[in-house]
Amino acid sequence: MAAKPFLTDIKTIRKRAREHIEKGAITDGYKADRNMVIKLLNEALATEIVCVLRYKRHYYMASGIHAKSVAAEFLEHANEEQAHADLIAQRITQLDGAPNFNPEGLLSRSHADYVEGDDLVDMIKEDLVAERIAIDSYRDIIHYLGNDDSTSRRMLEGILAMEEEHAEDLATLLDELGKKGEPAKPAKRSR
Repeated sequence: MAAKPFLTDIKTIRKRAREHIEKGAITDGYKADRNMVIKLLNEALATEIVCVLRYKRHYYMASGIHAKSVAAEFLEHANEEQAHADLIAQRITQLDGAPNFNPEGLLSRSHADYVEGDDLVDMIKEDLVAERIAIDSYRDIIHYLGNDDSTSRRMLEGILAMEEEHAEDLATLLDELGKKGEPAKPAKRSR
């Protein structure tokens, strides 16, 4: 099978790189609706910030016999959500946008809700719901971006993978704690 030839004209790339230099990383090859992408990324940023705040509250409010290990999981997730927020904010600035950290309207921009939960099991459930919302939202954004903004798409794919891991962690915690916060009983063995 013959190798696919590389057809890009280097002289043309060099010429285009010098044109509109003030646009920074945004070249003629960028095909997405930049304003829409910045809007979607700011919604993802708000989602991550809300998740950080909810996880942090759950970390500090966790109580009961299983609180120490569950609180450690909440803190780990809060830190990872903060890292996601930082990645998203950085990408927004690369696209010559402004990351929206304004607390006013944060919940209306976020895809996830901020629900405190009454006990450890409720907290885990609310975090799991938020992770599931983020998973579907990010999957939709990734689909929307397609090949028009591969950098944002790849970033969100990495975040999506982490959100899926978070959801699995939380689902496992629910299984381990059982429905009322007590250790789940082992399944009865059939003979």
